[in-house]
Amino acid sequence: MTDQRPVLWITRQLSANTVARAVRDYDTVLEPQDIPASAERIIEMSNVVDAILPCHSEIFSSDVVNRLGSRLKIIANHSVGVDHCDLDALAKRGIVVTNTPDVLSDATAEIAILLMLGAARRAIEGDAIVRQQQWDSWSPSFMVGHQVTGKRLGIVGMGRVGQVVAKRAAGFDMQVHYHNRKRLNPELEGRAVFHENLDSLLENSDVLSLHCPATPQTSKLMNHRTLSMLPKNAILVNCARGALVDEDALITALDSGQLAAAGLDCFEVEPGGNPNFSAHQNIFMLPHIGSATFETRDAMGFRALDNLDAFFKGEKPKDKLV
Repeated sequence: MTDQRPVLWITRQLSANTVARAVRDYDTVLEPQDIPASAERIIEMSNVVDAILPCHSEIFSSDVVNRLGSRLKIIANHSVGVDHCDLDALAKRGIVVTNTPDVLSDATAEIAILLMLGAARRAIEGDAIVRQQQWDSWSPSFMVGHQVTGKRLGIVGMGRVGQVVAKRAAGFDMQVHYHNRKRLNPELEGRAVFHENLDSLLENSDVLSLHCPATPQTSKLMNHRTLSMLPKNAILVNCARGALVDEDALITALDSGQLAAAGLDCFEVEPGGNPNFSAHQNIFMLPHIGSATFETRDAMGFRALDNLDAFFKGEKPKDKLV
């Protein structure tokens, strides 16, 4: 650190441990309200701070980046995904960008398994029946769902989270198949089956779990064509990014019986989600809480601060993207 402490702006309400460490080491500006910072607020603060620790809710579009003040040196994101940042525009401005990989893989993988089981075993319907005191009968045909044990699990994007999901699925004796930009080395791949193209994976996925980033190439990756390639009564799980799924196509696939169910933790519009999903009891939904554990929130905050510490010591941040 330099003798004069850098000024850091934290845009959202982070964990108490993260804030305590930030206040200890930086001249920290905290927002009184836990709401997304507007473009104008981001531009305003960029003139008076050296660093910003934002979340995925703060949008650094090319227009915003071009208007940032010259004082701002680094954006240390409290997220893995950086599709809210125009990296090319930030690189041109010489602003360093970091993220927080590794630390949220376990928590997000847990949510993927929860979504899979909740969708397969009709958790929404079952909870509603008991909660509304409508459980007044039983028969062998009552609340019959789909078993996942022994089924084929397809994973799109075998990065950190995808690899943890594969390990957890092994506990259900699931046969793991995956599609990735490149094949994993044998130690990481284990017994998983690699598919060089997506279509091949889809044909072999009773459950399909999405774990790839949102890019122009993956936008609406799951659409009418790709959903139709899954085996009938397949289950779709998405705890990556809402942009990966064409939501109208998903509803069509569910209504037609092509898909048995879906488990979703992310949506095209956030916050809020898709109101048309509410009528479908075979969609198990959560409000984008994949990494929302106390342990992970501390780890994410500390990882962002580690990157800031390195930068202001004149070192390369571990998670430097640009």
